[in-house]
Amino acid sequence: MSIKPKETVVPFVLEAEGTGVAQTLTVPGSHVFHTDAYPAFGGKDAAPSPLFYALGALTSCNQVTASIVAKDLGITLGRLEFRVQGDLDTAVFVGGAEGNANFDRVEVVAKIESDATPEQFAELEREVDRRCPVSQLFRRSGTEFVTNWSQVQLESADA
Repeated sequence: MSIKPKETVVPFVLEAEGTGVAQTLTVPGSHVFHTDAYPAFGGKDAAPSPLFYALGALTSCNQVTASIVAKDLGITLGRLEFRVQGDLDTAVFVGGAEGNANFDRVEVVAKIESDATPEQFAELEREVDRRCPVSQLFRRSGTEFVTNWSQVQLESADA
């Protein structure tokens, strides 16, 4: 007897292959992208590091989640700008020391254009943090995770 999958579950499939530290990743039937590493980590720096992709996934997922939450709250978003910094102590990753190879700290700074009231904007930020799968991966990993969102008032289309 097969178990019917939960209707709200969407599978994300990725296939990858590579040699050394470089890899080609494929979303079957659609996208191909590449990773590499800095020379200090054995790479040629020919493509972004997987760590940059992890941080990029964080900002992109925040933007997608913000769009979904804004719709739920009945607010309009304009331009979203992000800056993310992940501080990685390489003692475990490169040196083999005991401990956690994760980022020590990740900070997301976001500047969001919206027509939200201050209360709605605070709710937007809380809900994005709660509902974003990638934010939750970072939060639950034990890394220090900091967000700093600021609002820029969206100009009215009538102006």
